[in-house]
Amino acid sequence: MSHTEVKPVPDGDHDEIIMWVLRQCMQQRPERALYPERGLKVEQCRTGRARADGVLAPVGTFAGAGEWADPADVLMVLEVTSHDRDTDRQDRTEKRDGYASAGIPVHVLVDRQGCTVTVHSEPGGDSSLRSSSFPYGETVKIPAPVGIVLNTEALKNFAH
Repeated sequence: MSHTEVKPVPDGDHDEIIMWVLRQCMQQRPERALYPERGLKVEQCRTGRARADGVLAPVGTFAGAGEWADPADVLMVLEVTSHDRDTDRQDRTEKRDGYASAGIPVHVLVDRQGCTVTVHSEPGGDSSLRSSSFPYGETVKIPAPVGIVLNTEALKNFAH
């Protein structure tokens, strides 16, 4: 019998952080939706595909799309780190570079191990030209084309 490694299921805090960002997006930009667990065609990622924790796009963007959508109209992707061995390589490196190479304007990483929010923006080539990290509790301005402000004090509730 062969041993298969199973990726851990995201925990409740992971889900609560995604829902917190979703609420912020809906309150500040109701014409947009944060689609949870959206599959995107991102050629630079391992399999040419990436499943983002959240994808911000105009409402209706993915109507009629299959499991793996073109990222052309995506304004922002959200990733929240998990507590597993693969999170460093996948969330902090591969997806960051893949999203930039796909031309996605903004990538927000909520890093639960470091208690930080990192905003990658201005994609150029296969990396972002601008990256800024903020500790939980700071006010984080998400740049255009997203244009929302996150008061990250609430994230302290999920730091264990």
